[in-house]
Formats: sequence, C-alpha cells, structure tokens
Amino acid sequence: MTTDAPSAPVLNKRQLRLLMFGLMTGMLLAALDQTIVGTALPTIVGELGGISHYSWVVTAYLLASTASTPLYGKMADLYGRRPVFLFSIGTFLLGSLLAGLSQDMTQLIITRGVQGLGAGGLITLAFTIISDVVSPRERGRYQGVFGAVFGISSVAGPLVGGYFAETNWRWIFYINVPLAVLAILVCSRVMRLVPFTRREHSIDWLGAMLLVAGVSSLLLALSWGGETYPWGSGVIIGLFAAGAVLAVLFVLQESRVAEPILPLRLFRSATFALANAAGFVLGLVMFGSIIFIPLYLQIVKGASPTRSGLLMLPMMAGIIVTSVLTGRAMSRIGRYKWFPVAGAATLLVGMLLFTRLQVDSSLWVAFGFMVVIGVGLGLCMQSLVLAVQNAVTMRDLGAGTSAATFFRSLGGSFGVAILGAVLSARLSAELADRLPGAIAQLTPEERAGTGASGGAGVAINDPATILALPAPVRAAVQMAFVESLHLVFLTTGLIAIVALLVTLALPNEKLRGAGPQGATGGTDGLGGKGPAPGGKPLADESKPEAAAEMEAKSQTML
Repeated sequence: MTTDAPSAPVLNKRQLRLLMFGLMTGMLLAALDQTIVGTALPTIVGELGGISHYSWVVTAYLLASTASTPLYGKMADLYGRRPVFLFSIGTFLLGSLLAGLSQDMTQLIITRGVQGLGAGGLITLAFTIISDVVSPRERGRYQGVFGAVFGISSVAGPLVGGYFAETNWRWIFYINVPLAVLAILVCSRVMRLVPFTRREHSIDWLGAMLLVAGVSSLLLALSWGGETYPWGSGVIIGLFAAGAVLAVLFVLQESRVAEPILPLRLFRSATFALANAAGFVLGLVMFGSIIFIPLYLQIVKGASPTRSGLLMLPMMAGIIVTSVLTGRAMSRIGRYKWFPVAGAATLLVGMLLFTRLQVDSSLWVAFGFMVVIGVGLGLCMQSLVLAVQNAVTMRDLGAGTSAATFFRSLGGSFGVAILGAVLSARLSAELADRLPGAIAQLTPEERAGTGASGGAGVAINDPATILALPAPVRAAVQMAFVESLHLVFLTTGLIAIVALLVTLALPNEKLRGAGPQGATGGTDGLGGKGPAPGGKPLADESKPEAAAEMEAKSQTML
C-alpha cells in the first residue's frame, strides 16, 4: 500500500476552521438548491415555457442527488476524500453555470440533473471528511454547526429564490458559482494535509447501476403518481415493481462482491441499522414540515413567496440554536441516544400543535409551533449521523456516512410524495363540500369573474389567484386548505411516533475518543484506544508504529 498524504493530520485550529468553512460552503450549496427553485418556478416557466415539465425541474435534482449519494461514500473510501469532494463540487459548479444559461425547459432539466449529481457528494462527504480529523467524542461540536447550515438553507432557499424570481431568476444558479469556487480553493489547500491510505480496490459498477436504476424507478413512481398518472395505472405499478425487483438484485449483488457500494455487513450492527431506519422516518417528517408549512403561510395567510421565507425564521432559529447546543452536549456527555429520542418526541408535539392552526390563528401562534419543530429537528439531524459514524470502522466511514445521508434523503422523497397525496385527496373532498355553498352566495357578475359554475372552475393552484377570489369563495378555499393540512400534520405526527419508537430502541453507546476534559470513551475516530483520563494518548499495540503515532498526534492537536 502507498499513502497519499502525511502519516498524521497536521491541522492546527486555524486550518481546521478553514476546512470547516469550505465544507460548510459546499454543504450550504447542496442544501440550498433543494428548496431555492420552488418559489421561482412559475417565473422560470413563464419565460422558458414547458409547463408540462414543471415538476421535472425539481425531480431531476432529487433523482440525481439521492441515487448518487452512496456512490460518493464508497468512492471516497477507495480513492480518497479530496479528489472525490473536488469532483463533486466541480460537477455542481458546472451544473449551476449551465442551468443559468438554459434556453428551454429541457436544457434546464438536464442541467439540474448535473447539479444533483454533484450535490449527492457535497453533504455526505462533508460529514465524512470532518470525521477523518475529529474523534466521534469531539465530532458532535462540529456536526452541530453543519446542522445549523441545514436550518439556514431550509429558510434561505425559498427567500433567495423568491427575491431572484422578482429580479433575474438565472442568478438562482449563478450565485452558486463564486461560492463553489471559494469552497474548491479552501478545501483543495487544506485537505492536502488530511491523511489517506490508498488500498487495492475494485468498483462495483453493476451494483451502482442497479442502485441508481432502482432508486430512480421508485422516485419516478412517487413523483408521477397521482399527478402525471393515476396511482393504479400500469406505468406507476410497473415503476414500483421495477424498483422492487432492482432493489432485490442490488442486495444480491452487494452480498457477493468484494467491494460493495453499501456493505451489507454494516447492518449487522444494531446501532447502524436502527439509526438509518430512524433517519429514513425522520427525513419523512422533516420534509413534511419544511414543504407544507409555507403552504399555510402563502395560501391561508396571504404571504408572498419571499415573505413566507422570512416568516420561517423561527423554525430556522430553533434548528440552528439546538443543533449547536446538541453538538456541544454530545461531546461533553459522550453519548448520543437521548438526543434523537427527545427530538422525535418534540417533533411529535410540534406536528400535533400544527393541527390546531386555523384560518384566523395569529402568526405568533404559528411562530411558536415552528420553534418547537425547529428544536426537534435540531436535536435529531446530526445526532443520528454521529451514531452511524460511531458504529463503523474508519475503513467504512465514507460508506456509512453516505448511507445515513441516503436514507434520510430517501425518506424525504417518500414523505413529499405520501403527504402530497394525502393533501390532494383531502383537499378535493373538502372543496367539493365547501365550494358549492360559497359560489351560491356570489352575484352573477362575481360568478362569471371567477369562472365558476356550480362547484367547478375555481382556480386554486396559485396563492395570488386565491387571494383575489370573492370573499365567500376565498374563505371556503382557505378553510379547505386548513382542514387538509390538519390531516397532513396529523399523518406526520403519527409517523413521528414510529421515529420515537425506533430511536428508543437505539443502544446507548459511548462516543469513541477523548471528551473536552480528556475523558476516555473507548476507541477514537482512527480506530485506536482512547486517551487516558489525563488526556495522554495510548498507542494501539496491534497497529503499525506509524498508525499509532498518527493517532497520538491527532488526539493531541484536535
């Protein structure tokens, strides 16, 4: 074997901060582009045309990023973090530049797919890289800051997207270019100091193709179901069947190859299996809150896309503050189990509180409920990633981290589809009950102006159109949305119960490595023994002398 880097991490505090800055910038780009396009899509479609391809602008990004996430983890384990991360952010930069130059919807959809391909590595590799230089015991402090980045992006995305939609929508993508270049420059320089041992390897290309095809089939079925095609149509059933068959083939392939993309042996660890299961369920809950709360603000409270982003600030504050405090608390206590348990319970309370919102509810009440959900998300998001990382060896750190990101993203994809179907079905029923009576109160002139006849013909897809409706019809539509959202939040709350049960089953293991006061927590992040109570590292006699020296230096410096 040959090494691509020095035998020990030589990152001082300044270099570690620079590395964190570069990684956070890359993560912010990927997280931001999950939500930034939504508020600007009507403007984009108005200029480029192609309303029939509206949803594909989001779906292409989601497909590419979710399906490619496990690939990045394995590639990083085989080839090293630095080249794979630079490839990921370079691909994202190229996709952003080309998306801004798009002249029609087809070009935009293809370039959004390129963006997603790069984004699949930005989040998972950020967690993996910081894990290379920080022990699990200390890692919570740094990953808590990453959680704050997610909180910022969940609100800043719709806000920035709405702003640029009113000026020049192409800057939604161009703004990524200088930030990506900055992240490349910083990480390229600092990551040269992060050690990596190169191993003989083989790439499971067949497994990669099966994974991408299987995930794509499932996500297409969830994206098209109930919208482009009925849920019971041959296309949707065929896609679900294809996804199931490909998933089985993927598992069989992974069980027989020497270098699997997702090592199945990792699931023998109860912590790894349960933490990923909890991540999947909480991903569903998380996206349910982030996607549907702005719907209440825009349609029921009449907020513009930009203002609805500002009104989400209480949730962002809850996520940021709690993520940082949770990270520090995990590092000090040396255990992680009760943080996701508390987070799942808090999310359950928050979702049930949102079922109490009415059309005339004060925004301050909604703000309070948002804070509760933000606190719940802040408690959960990074603690589960840390649990997965603590359960795997350094050899599988990339694959394990990408698995945690993958399952959370996949849960979010299922969540958007399932909760969207719940909303659509309930809304149709509520409108059918409420609109005829409301329309009957209109004068003939008002009825003609809305295009309504009997109970049909009222446009309800655009918040601005809804606010312009005559008062009786507007009130009926808003009440229908509120009742439908109640069912959505109730469904999300029931799913949060599942998350609570899964997190309760997590083993209450110690985090490896030294705590803030030098307390030992078992083996450190590099696989060696934890430091003695006095903080002095212990050499691992089972390892080569160079490896033991690397552990000692990393513990001393970090």
